[in-house]
Amino acid sequence: MRTLCVDIGGTGVKVMIVGPDGTALSERMREPTPQPATPLAVLEVVTALAGRVGAFDRVSIGFPGVVQEGVTKTAPNLHAEWRGFLLAADVERRLAKPVRTANDAGVQGLGVIEGRGVELVLTLGTGLGCGLYVEGRYVPNLELAHHPYRKRATYEERLGDDARRRVGNDRWNRRVRKAIEQLGPIFNYRVLYLGGGNTKHLAIDRLPADVKVVENVAGLLGGVRLWDDAPPEVPPAPKRKRRA
Repeated sequence: MRTLCVDIGGTGVKVMIVGPDGTALSERMREPTPQPATPLAVLEVVTALAGRVGAFDRVSIGFPGVVQEGVTKTAPNLHAEWRGFLLAADVERRLAKPVRTANDAGVQGLGVIEGRGVELVLTLGTGLGCGLYVEGRYVPNLELAHHPYRKRATYEERLGDDARRRVGNDRWNRRVRKAIEQLGPIFNYRVLYLGGGNTKHLAIDRLPADVKVVENVAGLLGGVRLWDDAPPEVPPAPKRKRRA
């Protein structure tokens, strides 16, 4: 089975074809997220990319907000029209393939976790994404980004890309380390994974030993894990030769 993995972000929409074992079967393709980032505008980009990347059998979508049963509930870095949008159903209609969806940070974590104990994922990008996993099982829609952090500001307001640009990388790095110190005794994770586009601005040598920085492509590769409970593909029966 070939899975079209889609990563919808605040600044870019990315796609890749991924095999059942998590191996990339195509190049990663990217287009800027349209502004305003309404459902119609964003999904026109997804449809165009899907037509260029190659053949696929099913679709996985990582979305930057809360997703419940294929319906987007929040999208703080996109557009208000995403609230209550039938994402899975709309993409199934557009691409004529089965679709599964989840929070984008949750999908990224599925591409990197080891499946042991408590594991936590934070994605540092336009906003702040979070994924929690217990013995390899994803706990969906943990919205840490909008929880109060310091000085009446949320985690996203202190660690998002707007904050990084405003205060500079050195000060932003200090904020990231402070957040890690605060989250440790709350979740008591075995490993914390840091992903997202802004990991390139991290001072890696200053991170604790139980923190790992992961490649951003995991946000695409992890999409195939949304289909772990799907029945295996059954090859077609060989055609019988006709008797002369």
